[in-house]
Amino acid sequence: MKNIIKGIIVAGAALCLASCTEFLNRPTVDNYNTSNFYKTDAQVEQGINYLYNSPWYDFQRGFIKVGEVMSGNMYWGNSPYLSLTANGTDQDLMNMSYSLWSVNAHCNTVIKNILASEGPSQAAKNKAIGECLTLKSLAYFFLVRSFGEVPIIHDNSDLLGTGEYNNVKKVTKANVYEYIIMNLEKAMELLPKDPQIGVYNRVDYYAAEALLAKVYLTKAGLGGSLNAEDLKNAADCAKDVIDNSGRRLTPKYSDIFRLDPKVFNQTGENLISWNWTVSGTQWTRQNSLQGDIQMDGFGDHGDLWGGWGGPSVDLQLAFGVKATDDPAARANEKDTRRKASMMMAGDKYEYFWTDKGGFDFIKFLFDEKYGKGGPGQMQCQTGANCVKHCYGNDADHIAGVGVPADRMAYQLPTHILRLADIYLVYAEAVVDTDNGAALSAVNEVRSRAGADPLTSVTKELIWKERRLELSGEGDYWYDFVRRAYWQPEVVIAELKAQKRSTFTNLGDVYKYYFEEGTWDIDLLTEPNANGDGVMGWIEGAQRQVWYGKDGVKGDADAPNITLESFTLPFPTEDVVFNKNMASDAEVDEINVRETYKYNF
Repeated sequence: MKNIIKGIIVAGAALCLASCTEFLNRPTVDNYNTSNFYKTDAQVEQGINYLYNSPWYDFQRGFIKVGEVMSGNMYWGNSPYLSLTANGTDQDLMNMSYSLWSVNAHCNTVIKNILASEGPSQAAKNKAIGECLTLKSLAYFFLVRSFGEVPIIHDNSDLLGTGEYNNVKKVTKANVYEYIIMNLEKAMELLPKDPQIGVYNRVDYYAAEALLAKVYLTKAGLGGSLNAEDLKNAADCAKDVIDNSGRRLTPKYSDIFRLDPKVFNQTGENLISWNWTVSGTQWTRQNSLQGDIQMDGFGDHGDLWGGWGGPSVDLQLAFGVKATDDPAARANEKDTRRKASMMMAGDKYEYFWTDKGGFDFIKFLFDEKYGKGGPGQMQCQTGANCVKHCYGNDADHIAGVGVPADRMAYQLPTHILRLADIYLVYAEAVVDTDNGAALSAVNEVRSRAGADPLTSVTKELIWKERRLELSGEGDYWYDFVRRAYWQPEVVIAELKAQKRSTFTNLGDVYKYYFEEGTWDIDLLTEPNANGDGVMGWIEGAQRQVWYGKDGVKGDADAPNITLESFTLPFPTEDVVFNKNMASDAEVDEINVRETYKYNF
């Protein structure tokens, strides 16, 4: 329980605005507490600002590697997440667990501090506590979908007082989901119904309700078949958010992922976000993802090393494109989500490198004089690089938020729950009971993206639509997890059928296209057993497969996947501290609402 208890102890001892370079390893001694802070409504709001960034910081890599790499949306070299072989000693898995438990511990501590405060209005205190409960619920939602059965840490100080923190036991997944629902229901009692559209969004009533809708949809299959009551609850919550929250889908899809809150939150589509900042010197307040997923030279701080990974061949095929296609074939591409998710040959971006007239992907790769100079080659062997979570260069950052970025530090929010997701939650919840309403909801999402409307809808089509709409946003693996609750054989087969390999010699095609302005797919051909293709491989599987010139012929690069693959192992050090965290340890069954109560 080292990570869990470390978070409990530090959050219990630390004063509410605490953070340090090695996040939460020790409390600072000069921060605000209830004796000198939380005296006004403004201070209460300020006192929870950090819950939207710092405690989540160490989850960033796990957010991508679990949500996108494990799911087959992203290629990441020889990563164990690509081959679904990450174990309990993996540093990113450890950091992910540590971060999520830290969120819970900090939310618990902030709630206690606010309750003990004197001076602020009850409305301000209620709102702040509701935000804490929603963010705490979000952390548990990630925990149960990632690790399965986990312990419930309801009150840090109570657990510390018992001295039983190394003996705490896991509870059933059903218990964890009930705990999440209980917290969100309480949050909704406390939160106002006033979305802050056009500013950095904070949690309100409808954000909590939207998360509750998604929780109900996920929980619906937990018993091995879909539960009608859970589906109805998911639909009712989602419909209320859609109809009554005052939020709308942002008209231009790519605007969702820009820096300026007046752009990304112009309609209130983003319901829950990690709101990062580069102000001050406190490490962990900032977004650092661009460094892990973008090519060297794209930004201004020498902190980019992610060009060798990128959107997978399988995700390209889901969008109906391939990096082996002539870019001219995409000239009339309708679905704007593809370009807003992955850079490919021929793509240009008006919102990156705004001081240089925009960003030209193929020119960046091969023109040494362009901008600061690109890598000189196509790095990611799938032929695509990431777009979401990227802000561009300092000029773009200044134009968006008024200040430059810093090394491994920028201010672009990470959106965790969007209104489009809730449209699709609603569609999936009612597809068997009100197919017309489901079709209408899906087409609202497709219409905003410029995609042709569907004439009919099924669960499978909604499943694919979720992938296209939310690709790159850390969500797809968790769709596999929830579907594995009730259709494990379907999702195992889908994962095994994915194209997780890369293309050989595609860089030569890209370079020729840059130099000559024409597309020559024959450059892909090299001698092989089939005589017609291009070699690709998945290093983690230690084998090679062959693709034809169409980019899809050959084996499926299937990872070795079983039902157990949908549950990540607890960090090994947690199991060492507490044997109750072992995968085969006994799990408690409890009455959640009788065991845990909030007296406010």
